[in-house]
Amino acid sequence: MPRRDQLNTRARRFIERMGVLSQEEGLTRIAGRMVGLLLLTPGECSLDEMADDLGVSKASISKDARHLVQLGFIERSSRPGDRRDYYRVAPDIFVHSLEVSRARMQRFHALIHEAGAIPVAKPEVRDRLDELERSYQYVLRALAEVIDGWHAMTARGTRKRGTGRR
Repeated sequence: MPRRDQLNTRARRFIERMGVLSQEEGLTRIAGRMVGLLLLTPGECSLDEMADDLGVSKASISKDARHLVQLGFIERSSRPGDRRDYYRVAPDIFVHSLEVSRARMQRFHALIHEAGAIPVAKPEVRDRLDELERSYQYVLRALAEVIDGWHAMTARGTRKRGTGRR
């Protein structure tokens, strides 16, 4: 695990940029920084280690860790004889992030679909709602294909690695 004083400038910049990007996507900056740190860390980190490495309070880390676990971006584990919890990036973080995006889009799509039942007098409004409906349908189909394709590709890769062939 890299300690804060051992993180080079590029690593610190990456971690901070992950925080900013995550904040733009609706998470807290600390949550994004945690994911950035865990992406660069072999194995696992305790809350104390992450708080120290990121220079933030353990309370903030703890709250964000629970949220990231709920989202499926990180996993919590424990060690025999140790009361602390340890965290690592979930092995399927890529596909899970796509699934989270798809679920969010499905909620918006359902709301737009519901708005389609509202009587409107102006064709401009109906056209706007219809266009949004088609857009969400298209993107949701495409995301489903990407996720299914990823699962198929990784399943083939797992079988190849298991047999020693590539």
